[in-house]
Formats: sequence, C-alpha cells, structure tokens
Amino acid sequence: MAKTWLTALCVLISLNVWASKDPTAPLGWQQPNQATATPKVVRKPLPSLQSIVCSEVGKCRAILSGKVVLAGESVSGYRVNRIEPEVVTLSRSGKQWKLELFTLDVKQ
Repeated sequence: MAKTWLTALCVLISLNVWASKDPTAPLGWQQPNQATATPKVVRKPLPSLQSIVCSEVGKCRAILSGKVVLAGESVSGYRVNRIEPEVVTLSRSGKQWKLELFTLDVKQ
C-alpha cells in the first residue's frame, strides 16, 4: 500500500511539473519576464468657457464646464489665473491657456 501511495505521489509531482511548462515550446526556451504595465497618462480635457460675468466693482466670475469659478480656484485640474471681461487664463503644469469668450473671426 505504501508503494501505491509513493507511485501516486510521483505521478502528481510529474504532472505538476509537466503542466507548468508549455509542451509546444522549443527546447531550452524560457518564458520572458512579464514587464510591469506603464501607467497611462490621463489627460483632462480643457474646460469649455461658457460665460463671464463681471460686477460693477470689477470682480469677474466665469462659468467653465458648468461650474462657477473665481480667479485662484481650480476646475478639472486647471488653475484659473485671471478672469477678464472677455478672456479667462488657465494654467496647469507650467503651461497656460487663454479661453476667449468671442473669437475675432466674425464673418458677416
């Protein structure tokens, strides 16, 4: 009976070793190490300028992507630097964008 257990154990070990290797691979072939996945850079889209409202005192607010913001606040990962009556200046990662309320290319 001990011989039967020993035989069964040897068969299980050999099956485990055989199953861990690809039987169709060339002799001596080693599976390459799995490279770690590089993190994808998520780029947030530039907020859309919908409106600018300025009070008589000169303090302006802007509506960017549906949010009312003041100068110094953030929206969608972009910092609002300045809000002027027709231009909003945004920055992120050392870059600046100027969002204009009206373009100068008005065709009549």
